[in-house]
Amino acid sequence: MTTASAEPTDVKPLSRRLLAVELLIVLGLSLGASGVGALISFAGSLTEPVALGKQVATLNASRAPGRPWLDLAWQLYYVARGLMPVALVGYLLVREGAALRTLGFDLRHKLSDLGRGALVAACIGGSGLALYLGAQAVGFNLTVAPSGLPDVWWRIPVLVASAWQNAILEEVVVVGYLLRRLRQLGWGWPAAVAAGSVLRGSYHLYQGVGGLVGNMVMGVVFCLLYRRWQRVGPLVAAHALIDTTAFVGYALLAGHVSWLPS
Repeated sequence: MTTASAEPTDVKPLSRRLLAVELLIVLGLSLGASGVGALISFAGSLTEPVALGKQVATLNASRAPGRPWLDLAWQLYYVARGLMPVALVGYLLVREGAALRTLGFDLRHKLSDLGRGALVAACIGGSGLALYLGAQAVGFNLTVAPSGLPDVWWRIPVLVASAWQNAILEEVVVVGYLLRRLRQLGWGWPAAVAAGSVLRGSYHLYQGVGGLVGNMVMGVVFCLLYRRWQRVGPLVAAHALIDTTAFVGYALLAGHVSWLPS
């Protein structure tokens, strides 16, 4: 004699409406909210009596000046909290019978991912720096200070961790997850790429027009590479290498070279 299971064994696929709601919730808890915050921040910068080029946007700021151990605790907290949307995306993918591996976020091809990422970083990093310096010089961009951390033993490790957290969050959510959901909603590739690129640019708007435009261009390139490779792994590696170079390089060079605004 068999007994019927108390729980249903078949899981129906989500409707397009529920997929759209899910997407809005994920973005509202992560980079979509950052985009709104960046817009408000930029509006505030525009209404300041000081020119944009003379204002400073500090990344990786100290959370507890003068209290290094408390500061370290805050830094690690924000790195871990920044990865929670990635955990949420992973959970939602598992619920539909997929996984983060479906997006190409795994270690199956770690060497090739790192090699491709290094090549992309070398191509994009230099042009991005040139665009930033040009936009800042003509007053379209704030002066970006990638590190505001004190000169203590944990500064460099925290900056590297922050770079990887940014890379994982942005590439998994804005490229892998967003493009997957938009395609499931019936969007064509051009529209999906445009949406991902605008989103990437939006949450960098706090830096100014240069941050917006430069990251939109980067978004187009990364979306096209993802379409070709079907993996976010190389994009995570490229983004992490770019940010690590910017964060650590600024911490070591600021105030010591004339060409770097600080």
